[in-house]
Amino acid sequence: MKPEMKPPTGPCGTDKGSLPGGCCASLAFPYIPMQEKNPVRFSRMEGLQTGTLFPGLDLPFKAAIQEKTKMANTALVELMALDFAIDELGLYLVTHSEDQEVLQLYWSYIKLAQEGREKYQKLYGPLLQTDLTPEDGYAWLKDPWPWDEGGNA
Repeated sequence: MKPEMKPPTGPCGTDKGSLPGGCCASLAFPYIPMQEKNPVRFSRMEGLQTGTLFPGLDLPFKAAIQEKTKMANTALVELMALDFAIDELGLYLVTHSEDQEVLQLYWSYIKLAQEGREKYQKLYGPLLQTDLTPEDGYAWLKDPWPWDEGGNA
């Protein structure tokens, strides 16, 4: 007769998962809300501050973080907001590729970001290492940095 086999329980029991350091926690099943077609959207700036472009995906516990991340409306922050919105809309379009309204918004934001980046770089210099040109040499590490010249204004 075989001895009865019991499932391994570990230090936490069968309904618990282990965390680093030997601590245990209840297992959880994440909930991810599904987005409908043409969802309501935050503005680019509000999306950047809340961490999502879509109010339906905004998590209430993040309100404390949002309060601490208020940003001035500068040219650099506007470029950050555009890039954030482009990334968010791109992720949305992965699962909603037929949403023509969002697709048009996506392309308009890309155009705005390209134009804004060109204007910013003419005034303050390259934003990224990849924005350097061969005729400039490798001037990325030379002074002044964009924020030294008012690039944060």
